[in-house]
Amino acid sequence: IADPFKLADFAASLATAKGPDLQIALEERDVVKRLRLALDLVSQERELSKLQQEISQQVETKLSSQQRTFLLNEQLKTIKKELGVETDDKDALVKKFRNRIASIEGVEDVEEESAEEKWKDGVIPAVARAAIEEELSKLEALEKNSAEFNVTRNYLDWLTGLPWGSVSGEVFDVAAAKEALDDVHYGMDDVKERILELVAVGSLVGGVRGKILCLVGPPGTGKTSIGSSIAQALGREFYRFSVGGLGDVAEIKGHRRTYVGAMPGKPIQCLKATKKFNPVVLIDEVDKLGRGGNSGDPASALLELLDPSQNANFLDHYLDVPVDLSRCLFVCTANDASLIPGPLLDRMEVVRLAGYDLEDKVAIARQHLVPKALEEAGLQSTDGVSFDDDALVALIRGHAREAGVRTLQKLVEKIGRKVALRVVRDNDPSAAATRPESEKGSGYAVTVDTLEDFVGKPRFSKDRLYDDAAPVGVVMGLAWTSMGGAALYVEATKLSGGDKGAPKLSTTGQLGSVMEESTRVALNHVRSRLDGELDGDELHIHVPDGATPKDGPSAGVTVATALLSLATDKPVRQDLAMTGELSLTGKVLPVGGIKEKVIAARRAGVAHVCLPDENRRDFDELPEHLKKDLEAHFAATFEDVVGLAFAD
Repeated sequence: IADPFKLADFAASLATAKGPDLQIALEERDVVKRLRLALDLVSQERELSKLQQEISQQVETKLSSQQRTFLLNEQLKTIKKELGVETDDKDALVKKFRNRIASIEGVEDVEEESAEEKWKDGVIPAVARAAIEEELSKLEALEKNSAEFNVTRNYLDWLTGLPWGSVSGEVFDVAAAKEALDDVHYGMDDVKERILELVAVGSLVGGVRGKILCLVGPPGTGKTSIGSSIAQALGREFYRFSVGGLGDVAEIKGHRRTYVGAMPGKPIQCLKATKKFNPVVLIDEVDKLGRGGNSGDPASALLELLDPSQNANFLDHYLDVPVDLSRCLFVCTANDASLIPGPLLDRMEVVRLAGYDLEDKVAIARQHLVPKALEEAGLQSTDGVSFDDDALVALIRGHAREAGVRTLQKLVEKIGRKVALRVVRDNDPSAAATRPESEKGSGYAVTVDTLEDFVGKPRFSKDRLYDDAAPVGVVMGLAWTSMGGAALYVEATKLSGGDKGAPKLSTTGQLGSVMEESTRVALNHVRSRLDGELDGDELHIHVPDGATPKDGPSAGVTVATALLSLATDKPVRQDLAMTGELSLTGKVLPVGGIKEKVIAARRAGVAHVCLPDENRRDFDELPEHLKKDLEAHFAATFEDVVGLAFAD
């Protein structure tokens, strides 16, 4: 092209520049400038083309590498398949599942053609086996890269991974079961007796069907740890899961298979983990279940699991086939049975565990806690390490007065660690330099005199609030809480006198609604016995300690006695503690938690307890060591309480 204008226009037309840039080059009349603008456009186009070519080459190289790898892998698979060295991934999966089925059924091989004949009377239930065969057929037809392929594979993995028909060989030896329970746990006679009953029935009928026990008691009394001992005594596998704070029903019933990451619930996971269909399953903290919401109500989901008439066909949402859980032994634990939903509690056999008194705690520490603490601290072979029984008594009285032994265990372990530190400092000169000047003793013996060096000053300096004679209007009552029994004082006082009429009553101490009603009933009954001594007065009733919530009707007789003492200006005898619900007409009605309350009375050091007459049977059933040095009096009416409380 000889014409420079045409050359510039031709060069600009080859560029993919924007319209305004091309228009500028077209409008330029100076030939040199026009050629320069065209050159710039062509240069930009050349750089852009070069970049695109580099990117295309990189993509092509990457694709070629992937295609080459894919082709080589496919050729390798085909060669191995022809040689019989390896089968296709899908075929291998199907064969793996069929081998599992053959292992469960106890046959050498399960061919698809003869499957129906073979599993008609097989170990795997017909419904589950039909689901397995249907899913296997689906798996063979699916592409292995599809999402449904993985869902089906996981489902088959669970279905064929369950131990269908496999149960533990149970031991029905009562003596061996008793020994296994006593080796790990002290006391707990009611629970042990119930387990021995199961073993005895199993020895007579040839097997133990599933039962649902619920152990109710304060923390630290061995409810959770007894589960593994029960499994050992029965010769079964053990599985534990906690439902405290559980708010999702899928944890019990499983997820639908349509959800991402779906899996069965805890009961089905339990079977796969233990590889047996008759494990001992401990469901912990059943009184702390979540109360439902958008994710359903787990307490209602437990109804099917813990109902002996329904759990033979337990239906998990994930498996969607009935599973027989009737051979499992379910053991639930709770601190407060009143928090367990009524329909759920109705399906359980409740065994109540009271707290431990001083003698029990000393025996538990001597037989279990001290040896374990010494072993964990590496002090078994160290000479001079010893725990005096008097030191254990002082430790319990001064530091560990709760119903259970958890605090006592922590204190014993703390002493073990401190003794271990002394041993190292005595044997290692470099460690000896770290000994503080405040460390008084250097021996390894734990006695009453050296106890303070290990655990410090006692938390409890006296057994009760009033060591000497309590003032008028003060009475010791006995209460039951989820933490065990407790001795509580009820204090009543008159603030001022006024015009005749109904007295004004105020209460403090975090009293619940039921206890508030009991105080009003007690006041009105006492007023009916008097000649107007309390009329027009402003009365105040307080129950220490104020930070602890209190509720229940069993303080009725205690409040009434305190008010009567206030009205008559007569103190109540100091060696007496009482409990009982009071009716408006003066009847003393029965209450619960007698064992826990008696233990609390012994802990407080009282010699006499006043109980409702209808609780006489509960007191008679207590172990003799709890009734020793404690005189029980039984009251049918408030008149009986008055005669006892104000006796010389």
